[in-house]
Amino acid sequence: MDIEISEVGPRDGLQSIDTIMPTADKKTWIAAQAAAGVSEIEVGSFVPAKVLPQLADTAELVEYARTLPGLTVAVLVPNLRGAQDAIRAGAHKMSIPLSISETHSLKNVKRSHEQMLEEIARIIELLKDIPVATRPKFEVGLSTAFGCTIEGPIAEAKVISIAEKVVALGVDEVGLSDTTGYGNPAQLKRLAQGIWDNCGRDKLNGVHLHNTRGQGLANALAAVDIGLTTIDSSLGGIGGCPAAPGASGNIVTEDLAFMLEAMGLKTGIDLNKLLAVREQVQRMLPNEEMYGFTSAAGLPKGFRQAG
Repeated sequence: MDIEISEVGPRDGLQSIDTIMPTADKKTWIAAQAAAGVSEIEVGSFVPAKVLPQLADTAELVEYARTLPGLTVAVLVPNLRGAQDAIRAGAHKMSIPLSISETHSLKNVKRSHEQMLEEIARIIELLKDIPVATRPKFEVGLSTAFGCTIEGPIAEAKVISIAEKVVALGVDEVGLSDTTGYGNPAQLKRLAQGIWDNCGRDKLNGVHLHNTRGQGLANALAAVDIGLTTIDSSLGGIGGCPAAPGASGNIVTEDLAFMLEAMGLKTGIDLNKLLAVREQVQRMLPNEEMYGFTSAAGLPKGFRQAG
């Protein structure tokens, strides 16, 4: 595999829509996408059910997803309590969002930068007591790294500075997150290079991109060009950030996978099976809009995948 596509639809997608998908349907979705070759799926978030009732079944989904061969089961955690729940459930990977925009952080997780850094330090201490062989990977997602719908532009030096702080605390890695769809390819390259120069090449491998202004695939291509190896996306492009007004639309998994495979890069994903999963999920979410071009046009005549 050259590029890993991490599916975030069951978390980032479902948290942003009104429909509450039944747990059985979520399991069907996760199993079908894993069978299509998606190797990492973010199955949910350990937030209180009263905050996001759409994700109240995350623990059950983690337990189920762990039975699927070869699948990395990822979750989002907002705090120490969420990390404890994720560890108890058996997640392979957990990410915590640290918004570079402090205003967004206060709105999204009700914590300042100082409080979030303290929370991250507590989670790292918790993980030290877990044997390395069973310890989940811990990533800090640098949210609103490209801009904020509340504060506006974000200084690139601030992104790099916060990345340095969390790396110094001992996180496994950081991820660049274009929470609001502000990012452009040149900006992505500068941010990635700045983090690599100041934190180490191994501390940044992935990006979370939104397609709010149609730049999602352009940014994904820039990420691939500079050597990033993991790109988040959502089936049908569903999703956004409830705490960031106007931040809509993840990259469409089907379009991302097609672009990469057409370039000769191996994703491990069977595109025909992936398109069938999309049809399946669309039937499960009849009242929700799904996006994308590959599903509408179909695969080109004579198209062959890289793998």
